[in-house]
Amino acid sequence: MLFTEVVETSAAVAATRSRLAKVSALAELVRRMSTPAVVSFLIGVPSQGRIGAGYRTVFDVKPPPAAQPELTVAEVDRALGEYASISGKGSAQRRVDALTALFGRATGPEQDFLRRLLTGELRQGALEGVMLDAIARAADVPGEVVRRAFMLSGKLPETAVAALAGEAALAAFRLEVGRPVRPMLASPAESLPEALAELGACVVEHKLDGARIQVHRSGDEVHVFTRTLREITATVPELVELVRGLPCTSVVLDGETLALADDGKPRPFQETMSRFGALLDATGTRASAGSTRDLLLSPFFFDCLHLDGVDLLDEPLRDRLAALREAAGDHVIPGVVEPDEQRAAQELDTALAAGHEGVVVKSLDSVYAAGRRGRSWQKVKPVHTLDLVVLGVEWGSGRRKGLLSNLHLGARDPDGGPPVMVGKTFKGLTDELLAWQTRELLAIATDRGDWVVEVRPELVIEIELDGVQVSPRYPGGVALRFARVVRYRPDKDAAEADTIDAVRALLPKGGGPAATAEP
Repeated sequence: MLFTEVVETSAAVAATRSRLAKVSALAELVRRMSTPAVVSFLIGVPSQGRIGAGYRTVFDVKPPPAAQPELTVAEVDRALGEYASISGKGSAQRRVDALTALFGRATGPEQDFLRRLLTGELRQGALEGVMLDAIARAADVPGEVVRRAFMLSGKLPETAVAALAGEAALAAFRLEVGRPVRPMLASPAESLPEALAELGACVVEHKLDGARIQVHRSGDEVHVFTRTLREITATVPELVELVRGLPCTSVVLDGETLALADDGKPRPFQETMSRFGALLDATGTRASAGSTRDLLLSPFFFDCLHLDGVDLLDEPLRDRLAALREAAGDHVIPGVVEPDEQRAAQELDTALAAGHEGVVVKSLDSVYAAGRRGRSWQKVKPVHTLDLVVLGVEWGSGRRKGLLSNLHLGARDPDGGPPVMVGKTFKGLTDELLAWQTRELLAIATDRGDWVVEVRPELVIEIELDGVQVSPRYPGGVALRFARVVRYRPDKDAAEADTIDAVRALLPKGGGPAATAEP
């Protein structure tokens, strides 16, 4: 398959707002793909992952474009793999030479695509859902079967190859201890009473302000993964030792971990995140190793996906909780099973008093449906917060002159398009955070204007707000009300940002001042 076909399909997908049109264009190419790299390129990620091509290097390579498209997808994939393997003395120049040779064989549009692919500007995690639908259509198999295979494999290209081989190949994917599973997510609840009424028999658990972890153990071998499936085993020896001592032979547990103060309340989020190695703390600085080296993390598990040779993904939560208590004992997250409304409210108060964010209400009949925000798990928090993507930032004035201050915020398009702008804010930014985001946002800038700096939409930031209102000012038709920065979320990528649908869901249902359009 020619590389230009991928480039043209990517452009066609970006040019339409219709989800059906996106799915149709992607499915046509997936159906004919000659290598799984086609899927990798279409979702904006080299099949090798990050290959170490810096922004400056990529944009400094400017050979004349080829007159005709002749590169194949396989040739591009092979060239990127060779680039990633270059190391040792003189590697910098050899990498430049390799990139120059590849770009020299590419047409103008292909060069542009390659630049954006290598610098992350094509990386659209939001396109995953559209791609899954496209894979199902291309292979003529049920979408839920494709989604389950992706949940278990964690890799879209592998899922696509299996789908084209038939439904039996998809069904062959199994939970494999040591290979992370995409985590199940919770949706925001309207209120605690409404969540209880909707879900019926349920468990109400504390919602901790920590970092999501998934631990796998087989014998003495233990692996710890983040919510984005990145392995961090080497940075959390205390968790490894604890899991190794659990009363079981093999287990896969889902949970949260956080650092606790002497009184048992959670330490600041940034102190937990600093233990995960090269992650940003909540103030935007990089915590020094010495400041957190001796800080211990405590795990709180809330689900069990496998225990001693038995996979539990398709079992109801009530059965998974029984296995969880058997395996994790004292390390199960606090909560109460099948409470009435009064008891559930008490549990929410207890969680808040302990310094946590709120509670999560979960249906006891729910299976583990990874990677999607269904209604079987609902989170209840006393304040509205959204995880949004930074799209740009304005230069400050007065005391903030010379610093990037007013943030442009976007919600994820669930149909795979670019993030949808929903507001701006400069509130909640400390001097330290202003200095940090000025450095970091300039490093990922795509256009440095005199007033606004546009950036690659990859940094996720948690925003507290009083609500949303109808607004013709922004393309999504809604705007945030009194938005304030809580912190950056280095544990999340843009694919996990809240969608424009989630923002619109916060619109008041009965009208009133908050629902009226901005003047």
